[in-house]
Amino acid sequence: MSNINVRSPYYITTGTVTGLNSTTIEIYIYTGARITGRPSTPTYKLEGFAIKNEVTFEVSELIKDYISQTFTGTYSTSILWVDYRTTQTINGVAQTISGYTYRKALNGYGYFEDGANPQNDNAVYISNDIILKLDDSPVVFPVDNSITSSVAYLLNGEIVRTVNLTQSSLSSEQVRYITNGVDGADSFEDRVVQSGGTFEDNVCIVEFEDEFIFMDCDSIHVSYSQGGVSKVKILKVQNVEECKYEPYKVTFVNKFGALQDIWFFKRTNKTLTTKKESFKRNIVSGASYSINKHQDTILTKQGSEKLTLNTGYYPEAYNDVFKQLELSEECWIEIDFKTLPINIASTSLAYKTQLNDKIINYTIEVEFANNTINDIR
Repeated sequence: MSNINVRSPYYITTGTVTGLNSTTIEIYIYTGARITGRPSTPTYKLEGFAIKNEVTFEVSELIKDYISQTFTGTYSTSILWVDYRTTQTINGVAQTISGYTYRKALNGYGYFEDGANPQNDNAVYISNDIILKLDDSPVVFPVDNSITSSVAYLLNGEIVRTVNLTQSSLSSEQVRYITNGVDGADSFEDRVVQSGGTFEDNVCIVEFEDEFIFMDCDSIHVSYSQGGVSKVKILKVQNVEECKYEPYKVTFVNKFGALQDIWFFKRTNKTLTTKKESFKRNIVSGASYSINKHQDTILTKQGSEKLTLNTGYYPEAYNDVFKQLELSEECWIEIDFKTLPINIASTSLAYKTQLNDKIINYTIEVEFANNTINDIR
């Protein structure tokens, strides 16, 4: 089934039809079970008048209004079913209404060079073949559940875990997030806290964590079928140990419209920027004034915080991932076991290569998508 990636235009055209006057399109946008969950009345009904015997509709902006992506630490993708059918009027006579055409819509996009109606028809909804992660954290990545049959985790050539997938007609299950973790926890401490325990940070615990990697693996084999041909996608996994700095995990919506993680392992700087509204106050009373009162008085004051994140050493295969991070409209960061919304503050990205730069480290600025002081009313 073709995808509609709503951040890029999606064109529906009748093609050239001799004597075509106009075309009416009925668009049904819905969630839940495919076909059986379709509403009885169309979400949109549009009429286009023919120019040179052809009518073209662009529908992605209409559909995007119905996609709402959230992330609380639990991975799921906002996906819609989009069914449409058309009625042509030729030489003044309305023709028989067409059958339904079925699509699924995601908050993805294509690059200019991908051409019109980009599909992003990968089995694995990430662009990189190498995954870098914190050594004690799980691997989480999205797959197309409609074509993927199984996922195998391997360590030194031996299978240590297998996940079998089952196709579903539900919109929410079209993208499946595969993980070897537990309840979304990203560290041993996180797993202890989520299970209601008390984490004791001592030398023995540190040595234990250094000795073992939770659910260790060095490659992942994704089995899928495309065009009637069975294929296998291999992902390499690299565990990164960081002892000096506190790593941060950023989750963002990538070009496929799916959630993707990226770790920042090195130094992080935090800054606070404030803004205020003030006025001059009259402090004179009885021909005198108190030197303890403010003449310049603050009416309101608010602040916003920003982080400068450093990735550490990444392979060149991640260049497109950082490109997608910069282009993402929705991002989150995990801090103190809380998942908080952020926006990418950096406005440029200089691509790095191992040939030119030897060691690839990216510095990204992000800002929290809220004011520091709670002023939600």
